[in-house]
Amino acid sequence: MNTSEPLLGSLRARQRVLEIQTKLHRWANDDPHRRFDDLFNLVTDPSFLLMAWERVVLVACLHATGRSVYAINPLAAARYRERHTVSRRKSDAGDAIVLANILRTDAHAHRPMPTNTALAQAIAVLARAQQDAVWNRQQVANRLRSHLREYHPAALLPFQHQANGGLARADARAILAAAPTPSHAAKLTRSQLRAALKRSGRTRDFDTVIDRIQAMFRADYLRQCPQVEAAMGHQMLALSRQLDAACAAADDLAAATIAQVDKHPDARILLSFPGLGPLTAARVLAEIGDDRTRFTDARALKAYAGASPVTRASGKSHVVAHRHIKNQRLAHAGFLWALSSLRASSAANAHYRRRRDHGDGHAQAQRHLFNKFLGQLHHCLHTNQLYNEAHAFRPPLAVAA
Repeated sequence: MNTSEPLLGSLRARQRVLEIQTKLHRWANDDPHRRFDDLFNLVTDPSFLLMAWERVVLVACLHATGRSVYAINPLAAARYRERHTVSRRKSDAGDAIVLANILRTDAHAHRPMPTNTALAQAIAVLARAQQDAVWNRQQVANRLRSHLREYHPAALLPFQHQANGGLARADARAILAAAPTPSHAAKLTRSQLRAALKRSGRTRDFDTVIDRIQAMFRADYLRQCPQVEAAMGHQMLALSRQLDAACAAADDLAAATIAQVDKHPDARILLSFPGLGPLTAARVLAEIGDDRTRFTDARALKAYAGASPVTRASGKSHVVAHRHIKNQRLAHAGFLWALSSLRASSAANAHYRRRRDHGDGHAQAQRHLFNKFLGQLHHCLHTNQLYNEAHAFRPPLAVAA
């Protein structure tokens, strides 16, 4: 991206999008053999790319003009193309005609993209960025752990069974910065360890932790030669700085996400569900949006999240399988939601246990619980009422004698 180009105003960007859209319609109707050279020039213009020319900007501009935008799966577009030609011939002009015919003949089979509020869109940006930051933090932590195993395995022992982050914990990163090599670690005094723990924010239980760390660092382990050990220590410090930056980014985005989700009117409904904290609620809201017309019923929402199974029937074959085509971010948030609800709600835990007793595995029982929560969430959002456990999990009917 050429950052020397000045930023274009949003009105100018919107005007250029409308101009190219007008050209595409005119070319498709008047001259289907013409190449879309202006479209190529538009998307390779650095000044326009500086305005973040991507799907979000294009869709926002088209929505601002009152146009309905439809998302067509590339696989579906390829099948529609085969209705007109079976030679696998492909061109931009032909694709434009195919896309136009899809909506001309089968618009009823496709749904327009949702029209979410600006606040919901902002939450989606922050929640997805925070989730990406968490995944990136874990990748850096895994690289650091793999590197420490090669020359400094004792550095992993004090934190291998610690909850809330492992190597990403603040105290773990502070100790690693003070002990980049086994020789440095063995020489650490109690005062140095105490100072490192204080810098990380720890306020209590110093003596017990220091005794445990010193015993681990001063034990005998296999060692690399001194020069190699020093070089690997430098590499560890570089990875540790990357982990510090990744942790800071994840924490900053988490704070920004929570601040935005608290402003949304649907937050009180989402947070009333057991197992849904501010961040998980933000991820759920980011993926389902606040457009009430997006999902026609609860079944559509469940299918979108991958919580409901998919049936494949042909003749005597009838298979009910786990749905793999789904919103992966929403499915991941649903896994965390169902897992957390097992401790937060006795009724949810009882439902999970019943599914396990019925023969479901752990993942299948959690999916079933997530599926049930989604149906309840759809009802609560449409009726504007909070979660009520007494209504959500009614006791099973007694079997008649």
